[in-house]
Amino acid sequence: MANPNDLPTASEAYAGCRKLLGDYTALFEQPVAWGEMDAFGHINNIVYFRYFESARMEYFRRIRYAEEIDVSGIGPILAETKCRFRAALTYPDFIVTGARVTDIQDDRFGMQYAVASYRLGRIAAEGSGLIVSYNYQTNQKIALPDEIVRRIRELESRNED
Repeated sequence: MANPNDLPTASEAYAGCRKLLGDYTALFEQPVAWGEMDAFGHINNIVYFRYFESARMEYFRRIRYAEEIDVSGIGPILAETKCRFRAALTYPDFIVTGARVTDIQDDRFGMQYAVASYRLGRIAAEGSGLIVSYNYQTNQKIALPDEIVRRIRELESRNED
């Protein structure tokens, strides 16, 4: 793009970003906010974790995790997360953050994230998270509910077709 201030409509930009995310199963679209930049003129590193969180919450919405919490008190808790910064994001831009589950174990699952930038035309950051199944009534980790595992597998299988 010739001038970084010349951005397309949001829907055009998001369509371009989605192409970069391939088989990510949950996508969260948003503009980059000017206030997310730091004194060095790029998006502050902590903001990327907020982007990951938004995509993670979109994934949980798609598998209806809140229903499980309401019924059993069992829900997700983030045990660890990390980020690999690939390119500096700046304002103005449109981004799409993708989330997907990469592995499922008895009481946890791993997630991968990627942040696609329209202005840069590439992935700006990649990350991962470890989500543990947690019983909020007893304050202990617990096996993943079968229904949640089924919903994750169903959502992830849509990209295998």
